[in-house]
Amino acid sequence: MRPGLYIAILILSAAIRPNAFSQTTIKGRVTDASTGDPIPFANVGIRGQPGGTTTNFDGIYTISFAQPADSIAVTYVGYATRSKAILPNLVEQVIDFQLAPGTTQLREVRISAGENPAYAILRKIVARKKANNADELPAYEYEAYNKIQIDIDNLSKGFRDRKPVKKMTHILDQFDEVKGENGETIIPIFISESVSDVFYRRDPLKKKEVINKTKVSGVGLTDGSVVSQLIGSTFQQYNFYNNWLNVLQKDFVSPISDNWRLYYEYFLADSVANGTRYDYQIDFEPRQKQDLAFTGSMWIDGHTFALTQIDASVTRQANLNYIDRIKIQQSYEPSEDGKTWLPRKTRVLIDIDEPTPQAAGMLLKFYSAQSRYKTGQPREPRFYDTAIELKDDYRDHDSTFWIKSRPEDLSPTEKLTFELIDSLKALPVVKTYTELLNIFVNGYKRIDKWNIDVGPYLFLYANNKVEGNRFRLGFRTDPGFSKKWIFSGYAAYGTRDRAFKYGGGVDYIISRKPWTMAGIAYAKDLERLGLTAETIGPSTIFGALSRFGAFRRPYWQQDFSGYFKREVVKGLTGSVQVRHRTFDPLFPFTYRTDPRAGERSPVKSAFDITEVNFEARLAQRETFLLNDNERISMGNGNFPAFTLRYTHGFKHLLGGDFDYNKFSFNIRQSFRAGVIGRTYYYVTLGYIPSTLPYPLLYTPLGNESLFYVENAYNLMRYFEFVSDRYFSLRMEHNFEGFILNRIPAIKRLKLRMLATGRLFYGSLRDSNQSLTTTTDESGQKILTFSPLNGKPYIELGYGIDNIFRTGRVDFIHRLTYLDNPSVTPFAVKISFWFKL
Repeated sequence: MRPGLYIAILILSAAIRPNAFSQTTIKGRVTDASTGDPIPFANVGIRGQPGGTTTNFDGIYTISFAQPADSIAVTYVGYATRSKAILPNLVEQVIDFQLAPGTTQLREVRISAGENPAYAILRKIVARKKANNADELPAYEYEAYNKIQIDIDNLSKGFRDRKPVKKMTHILDQFDEVKGENGETIIPIFISESVSDVFYRRDPLKKKEVINKTKVSGVGLTDGSVVSQLIGSTFQQYNFYNNWLNVLQKDFVSPISDNWRLYYEYFLADSVANGTRYDYQIDFEPRQKQDLAFTGSMWIDGHTFALTQIDASVTRQANLNYIDRIKIQQSYEPSEDGKTWLPRKTRVLIDIDEPTPQAAGMLLKFYSAQSRYKTGQPREPRFYDTAIELKDDYRDHDSTFWIKSRPEDLSPTEKLTFELIDSLKALPVVKTYTELLNIFVNGYKRIDKWNIDVGPYLFLYANNKVEGNRFRLGFRTDPGFSKKWIFSGYAAYGTRDRAFKYGGGVDYIISRKPWTMAGIAYAKDLERLGLTAETIGPSTIFGALSRFGAFRRPYWQQDFSGYFKREVVKGLTGSVQVRHRTFDPLFPFTYRTDPRAGERSPVKSAFDITEVNFEARLAQRETFLLNDNERISMGNGNFPAFTLRYTHGFKHLLGGDFDYNKFSFNIRQSFRAGVIGRTYYYVTLGYIPSTLPYPLLYTPLGNESLFYVENAYNLMRYFEFVSDRYFSLRMEHNFEGFILNRIPAIKRLKLRMLATGRLFYGSLRDSNQSLTTTTDESGQKILTFSPLNGKPYIELGYGIDNIFRTGRVDFIHRLTYLDNPSVTPFAVKISFWFKL
């Protein structure tokens, strides 16, 4: 056929079928049907045609193809495949997709010879981790935009029928924008935006965030200062180059960890063009479904073997409570010099399941975008001393600021959410439930009219054989009263001893940067040996329960103290305390006032002490939040915290009866022990070189209750041992699901195995032992104590945690000093925790 005739036929054919060979372009967005969030990296293709495309980080795609074609399909791991018809005779079309979560499973990998081809790439990824990890740079800084939204979803009928919920849904039902794909109402309760500057330095390792602006709206929020710190970039960081990622205080193993073969199966799915380079797409899933590991896909630069994109999910099969799904998506872009891929956008979804059939679920959505990176320009170390800093004008902004600062506009639903939350939190019934929640969490009832908090409720009532029914009421001032001064006090009364107890104090915040406080306090109350507030420590529930029961070895105490505390540099806090207290026992007790006279020494039962305490605490990388007039520690990760304490007592000063010295040194740490779980330990060394009555020596905390107490020796009796030189070790190892996840019969129960150990070793000098009398002034025998006799006290235990998601059972064996009176060599202790 002649060329001219062939061309004429083609032109005629095109005239008869004008769209037969035309180019068609389809654009659209792919979102999650249950959350409305975009789905990045989804595969989009035309039925019956080769090739295709993927959605970007915001779920947007564009695809061009030649007609004819009848449908377009979207597929992605973890979602049901969906297709839609293509309208004929349209050159440009918009087709959006909503994908419903489906089964999450990789295709079967069959290798007839050789190893899995993904393994060679994984080895190169791990070998280059240090070079590709942005945290290995000498320094970097960037501007961060963060957005957080929290919704209540999956409302059961019982939940919807509750009076406060009905009033909320009555407002929301008229807006289709806040309904899910199935038409069910979603209750928005929180939404926020923040813009901050983040600074990082490698050596010494320091990080700082300056939060410039925040916009917060939430049901039940009384003050935005703490929330404004929490919604910044500091708490939204996920670095997959680390072996472990801490999400919701749980350790998840990274798919590119050093031990990747122990936890994951991999499949080399594709090789995708990435500009002038190409990416490997590798799909992954846990070998054991119950492990805290991810399922998803990652894209690896074929030249540097750095992460360029990752989509990682945790399903409800994992050993977690109350969590239906966790999804973390990140995209990376190369730095200006092209050597390092830096995180640019992060999206996190946490879908909380309904705890009971009559409750509701919750959706937590986080979005973070980083821009304007600067690398290799470290600031002076002292610049990083305040880890989180709020600008003074962080609340001052207008709509134009947010329009300029957002990397993308708010969706119509997000704009409506800001307005709806303001309407919901104005409902009287919502205010009432908010107050009840604040009382439960904080322990105090706030009275706005007087600017005070009344409580704490755990100490309102107790019953023991000395006081009978004990009633107590306390208060403290809130920030509405003063941003500097904090007044507190309490009064208590016992119906059996018919005695009033009372106390009060005042604290003054000298400076917030650096944190500096001073205060004085006075209290007159009934106490008991071995169960003082200093011994019990932060266990508030155990402290409240210790007021119940037999109340052995009680004594009256008047305690007057003053202190000064200051953060010297970041991580190092120093304090000094002056204290005077009395000891008036209500049990048979005497001591020799002149031990050199032996049996002829005069004896006394009461004494006064005046002492000065010096303390230094070093906690590297500890992060604090400022909550009104107090500072809250958010922990210091896997680093140890050291506390050194020295006490000197003054004889004759303010009536003090003794000169003495006390030294103690404490180390506490929590760290990941590789694949076998997490270990917690507490070590204390103490030395008291002075001669003192035994109530002033060291007494380890015992526990005679049915409940397991974390900071106690759980098979040691109250006040069983006394020492003036001692070594104390408490350890707990949580195997999480490492063992039980691999037992077929029980792994579905999501139980977690524990191992615990307690050791106390000490001694008592003869001078201190001879100071204590064994009979009172009338010759009656006095109950004293049992010193350690050259061997340590040891107890070992094992247990099962996460029984019915809240219960824990510990089986504890006492190995030494089994001949002491009233000793229990074995016991089962229970406890209840709210844990994920």
